[in-house]
Amino acid sequence: MKTLVLISILVFCLSCNNKNTKTVEKSGHPKEVKKTIYETKIKSDSTVIKDFLNEVMKEEDILFNGKLKRYFSISEFEEVFGKADSIKLISEEGPCFSIFENKDGSSDMEDKYLYKDGSRFENTKDKVAVDKFRFTENNFILFKGIKLNSSIPISDLQKIFPNATKSIGNMDVYKEGKLQVIQLREDENNIYYGYINLFIKNGKLYFMHWWYPC
Repeated sequence: MKTLVLISILVFCLSCNNKNTKTVEKSGHPKEVKKTIYETKIKSDSTVIKDFLNEVMKEEDILFNGKLKRYFSISEFEEVFGKADSIKLISEEGPCFSIFENKDGSSDMEDKYLYKDGSRFENTKDKVAVDKFRFTENNFILFKGIKLNSSIPISDLQKIFPNATKSIGNMDVYKEGKLQVIQLREDENNIYYGYINLFIKNGKLYFMHWWYPC
């Protein structure tokens, strides 16, 4: 009889130990779930912040008149745009920044501005670069395969650059008057200090300009 009682007590104790073990294992799961939810929230918030930045317009994503990158030769300039309407020495204009400037911030005395149909290009020796590009009837750019020209309204730009167009501003432009302007970044990591300004006139794309601080 005593043996039977001892066996019963032993079985009861083992049963209690198993229940305690299951309870401990179960109590760990809510902590795991809570941690996962927190990590997901952090990722979501980071995405929102990143998406809020103005869009990027990289040089390599642009083709002027569907043919040229931002940098090209004199012969390519004349082939695509024709002969310059006028030419001025950069030293005479005295800009605070030059595309082909030397390491000390100076420009070669023979460097020039080439003007064509309202656009402005910089020229040093055989190299040419776009500084300001006017969207005339014939001028356009391909940006990631999308054609942008003088017939593009703000409503279309809002689809391509939704963040930048939210902060569209106004600027007094020399010889142009007050224009609306959209500011785009040059690179994803904000390494460059400059911006690309897209100017709007009468609700349509007017010209673009690489802007750098002095």
